[in-house]
Amino acid sequence: MRAPAGVPPSGNGKYIVLVVLLLGLVGGLVWWKKSQTPPDPIVEKTLFDAGPPTRPTGRNPDDDIPLPPAIEDAGPDSGPTKVIVQKFDNQCDAKSCSGQSNAELEGQLAFRVRQARRCYNAALTQDNTLKGKLSVRVRVGANGQVCAANVTSDEIGNAALANCVASTFRGANFPTPKGGCLDVNVPVNFVPGQ
Repeated sequence: MRAPAGVPPSGNGKYIVLVVLLLGLVGGLVWWKKSQTPPDPIVEKTLFDAGPPTRPTGRNPDDDIPLPPAIEDAGPDSGPTKVIVQKFDNQCDAKSCSGQSNAELEGQLAFRVRQARRCYNAALTQDNTLKGKLSVRVRVGANGQVCAANVTSDEIGNAALANCVASTFRGANFPTPKGGCLDVNVPVNFVPGQ
């Protein structure tokens, strides 16, 4: 068998047939894709209705705020208004205080002494040999507010500890003493392990 005219006798005919078939297949896919109709677009539906659009009314929304109530006239002017100012003197500046303590006030002072133990425990971390007595003079005003708190005697000799103990009393409010301001000496005894 001889090859047709113009076709080399090499036996490449099968490849030519394969290329023609592939070109036909690609052309058929392109034609099929172009002939399809696109799918309908997805339409999102609103789940709520905002109602009809509002029409501008030409009014300011602040016009709906009611006016404040009218102030009633007090009548003819009767002269200057008297203002009464009450001054509560806590007697912190008094030279001496003559108030008396009560059980509730003494209980609050004892509570502050127990709180001062925190100062001692912190000082023990620096020096574990600290022990001894302090005395704190506390002036309680007539209204129960602490006017001053100062260390009057210090056997321990640790200034940081003494300042910390005094500060546990400063700024405190106690029950009001009977009869005005009160000066009280509060003994504080620090012993390790107690």
